[in-house]
Amino acid sequence: MPFEQMFISAAALTIGSICTRVLCEGGTRFASWVQAQSDDATQIIQKASEQYAWNYAKRHGMMKVLGMREPVPLESVYTAVQFLDRESISRFNSIEDLEKAFREQPDRRFQKKAKKMDGLRVANDKQYLMVLGGPGAGKSTFLRKMGLEALKGNSLKNGYVHECIPVLIELKNFASNEIAIEQAIAQEFRICGIPSPEIVTTKLLEAGSLLILLDGLDEVPTKQMTNAIQQIQNFVDQYDKNRFVASCRLAAYRNNFYRFSDVAMADFDHEQVKQFIHRWFQSEEDLKLNTAQRCWNLLQQPEYVATKELAHTPLLLTLLCLVFEDSQTFPKNRAVLYGEALDVLLKKWASERRIQRDPIYQDLSIALEEIMLAEIAHTHFEANRLFFTRREVVDQIRTFLAENLNAPKHLDGESVLEAIAIQQGILVERAQEVYSFSHLTLQEYLAAQHIDDHQLTQTLVEEHLTHERWQEVFLLVAGVMRGGADALLLAMEAQANTFINTPKLKALLQWTGDVTGDAKGNLSPAAKRTTALFMALVNHRALNLARVLDPNLASTLELARTLANIRTLESSYPEDNTPARSAIPTRALAIALTRSLPTRLMGQAFAKTLTKTFTDELAKLEAFQETTLQELVRQLKVLNLRSPDIRQPAIVLQEFHTQVFHTWFSTLKLDPTWISLSTEELRKLDRYLYANWLLVRCKQAAVRVSPRTWAGIEARLLRVSS
Repeated sequence: MPFEQMFISAAALTIGSICTRVLCEGGTRFASWVQAQSDDATQIIQKASEQYAWNYAKRHGMMKVLGMREPVPLESVYTAVQFLDRESISRFNSIEDLEKAFREQPDRRFQKKAKKMDGLRVANDKQYLMVLGGPGAGKSTFLRKMGLEALKGNSLKNGYVHECIPVLIELKNFASNEIAIEQAIAQEFRICGIPSPEIVTTKLLEAGSLLILLDGLDEVPTKQMTNAIQQIQNFVDQYDKNRFVASCRLAAYRNNFYRFSDVAMADFDHEQVKQFIHRWFQSEEDLKLNTAQRCWNLLQQPEYVATKELAHTPLLLTLLCLVFEDSQTFPKNRAVLYGEALDVLLKKWASERRIQRDPIYQDLSIALEEIMLAEIAHTHFEANRLFFTRREVVDQIRTFLAENLNAPKHLDGESVLEAIAIQQGILVERAQEVYSFSHLTLQEYLAAQHIDDHQLTQTLVEEHLTHERWQEVFLLVAGVMRGGADALLLAMEAQANTFINTPKLKALLQWTGDVTGDAKGNLSPAAKRTTALFMALVNHRALNLARVLDPNLASTLELARTLANIRTLESSYPEDNTPARSAIPTRALAIALTRSLPTRLMGQAFAKTLTKTFTDELAKLEAFQETTLQELVRQLKVLNLRSPDIRQPAIVLQEFHTQVFHTWFSTLKLDPTWISLSTEELRKLDRYLYANWLLVRCKQAAVRVSPRTWAGIEARLLRVSS
């Protein structure tokens, strides 16, 4: 028997049991109702119960959002939700507390640490429950899932424990001032063929046999909100034996319902994101190709840290799954992806849910609103502030509208902010009178839009090139520049070159070109120079640059870094002969390649294997002039045959080390003084390499770059400017 039919049979049994008990044992009035039926009452109830279950499953048990080609069963992708308790959603934090809490978090999420509770357990415990959250947080999905759980009956372990018939009512459908909940319930019973649905509804309500799911209090038109709240309150008071779960966007809620326990939807944590992805990709083909795991693994990559931030919101996680489903990857130009995410929040989600938009949007176009939000995002990001007061953002809205000739002047800043917070959730109230963007990723994207719109790329480069906080903004600026990112890349190159301004740094870069100039390998000249610089300093920034230039090169250099982590070298020098700290990793690598010393982390055999693997792989890459590398390997092997036992006196080991260093530096034609850098020189080299790493990533993220421009930049990468 198909799962769907099994569900319908179980649901019909639950509904039929409740109706039979309430309607057929309800006294003389209902006894006469039973007698009036031409068919057997039990058959009538059973048939209607089955039809009701089918109707609920068809209308509320399927999910189709954001342009999905086919609907999917809600239960196939549903991920158990968690709630924040009332104390955790209270708004008493200061801006300073929020800034501090955010910057101390290991990831980029705004939601602070708080006690979390299982959603189903809370729904079992609370007779009256108000579920709060932002747009796309999963409120409606949770209500629908609770209805499905109730239909399964209370015999299932870890399920919904109360025997109730669920009725889901979308409050947006009440267009008039009358919120006729009882009539809406009766209509649900009328559709499935229950005779005298009004009488049946009243009897079920009086018996407390319904789970009434009131979805979208915030979707009631603003002018009817006060009246709607009062009517719902009256209905709950009249039929208070029943169970109620309501939903509302957090920004629209004003603690209106005194009987209800308030909880807020918690963001998905990492495990929930992973579970959702694996539930999403369940087709036979996806299982064969391991699509879910590939999607999850990609989100774990460092370059997708900002993308993963979006995944903690169910709606935007759905968008990410749809994007991955279409292309089996995420776009390198993430500006396209983030632009689509913003578009979902600005208009698509409200449109799909048929929510009546606030009247202010009749005058404030989406295009104008996006420009306004971009200005707010950039202003606060420039000030290194992720949180801002209500007064500040209202003043910015007022100023924007006043200074724009084509903007509506009659709109009130307070009303505009409230509409954005409630209907779109792009700006979120994090504490009392304190706001932020819903996702740091969206703030960065909007800030990038503002920079491009106002031609601020030169200022961006001059002031923030080496500030890692601006990394994602740089990548997004490159991605939104539809006219081409050439000017941005050239400005980044010029700014990066200003850090190479000492004789040692210039000599070091000159050497990378000289030692790789005639190399025959297939690596690009820039990748070869990066290899040389890494071998000179065993520098993590050079390794990062190798990763974006050529992943195969990076995997080889990773072996060298592992070898260089043999830290015994640091204590091998008397104080009067200690090399500059910048040179220690290089000398450690030289000794490791010569001696294959075992450490606590690796035995002798493994160390020798790792050494051979590294030298073999490096030779295959042909990054150096052929004779240089061959001669280095040959001389190291000779030294290895003469290497003293590690139990020899320190002076013997030091003399051997000196021979190794002399061989290493002379064969590579590397003056050891060039890598004995001061703290300031190390800082400048670090900034230079970071800037070039970001430059390459911006090129990869850009929608358009001239081949001629990039060829010139690549030819000059890690070379002394003339």
